[in-house]
Amino acid sequence: MAGVQPPPLRSLDDFLLSSARFAVPDVRDLDRWNSRMINNLLYYQSNYVLSALSVLLLVGYFQPIQMFVGMTVVTALFLGFVWAAENKAPIRRFRRNHPLLAVLAILLASYLFISVLGGVTVFLFGIASPVLMVLVHASMRLRNLKNKLENKLESIGLKRTPMGLLLEALGQEQEAGS
Repeated sequence: MAGVQPPPLRSLDDFLLSSARFAVPDVRDLDRWNSRMINNLLYYQSNYVLSALSVLLLVGYFQPIQMFVGMTVVTALFLGFVWAAENKAPIRRFRRNHPLLAVLAILLASYLFISVLGGVTVFLFGIASPVLMVLVHASMRLRNLKNKLENKLESIGLKRTPMGLLLEALGQEQEAGS
């Protein structure tokens, strides 16, 4: 974790408003769509964390116990998946070849565990909706020149960010910056 720098918070104008450009991704070109998502996740990571944290805090305020259970389950399953992917070759290949399915598998397993424990509504609104919001924005937000430059710095190792580490854990480090 040494040398990890949190990126700056991007302006609301750049993130959502007038200068932001959005387009539906071309679903026939999955590599390009994946590259757009990863680069947007890296560039807007502070905005995504702040947005998700706002939703988590709001839901956590109204349902604190269930939110704590949900966050504990999702964190435990994510850490278990990362550990298994580092120690088991078939899981590592699956994670690298099917990153979206890997994330969906973690969310589905979390949903099933939480449904057994109760609190499915808290999971859907407090955990799944921020993740969905981030993935939809990252999919549809077109990149600008500043975005591309920042991602190149991340990909050649001049900057290390929390999202870069998370993407590495999900097996997406080779895609970052492309």
